[in-house]
Amino acid sequence: MDKELLAMLVCPLCQGKLKYDRERGELKCHFDGLAFPIRDGIPVMLEEEARVMDVDEKLGKSPGATRNE
Repeated sequence: MDKELLAMLVCPLCQGKLKYDRERGELKCHFDGLAFPIRDGIPVMLEEEARVMDVDEKLGKSPGATRNE
């Protein structure tokens, strides 16, 4: 993804910064807990197209991590 384009894009809901997830092809807003898809190199910045992140993902925890209780 073009770094200049990424620097200009913000979350359409909160106007916050987005984090680029190259592996999943998404732009993530951790504040709103949404992941916006990138299709054919074009970010789809529509709330209805966004995926809702689970709690661990929203908090930035790795998906395979285990808790020590």
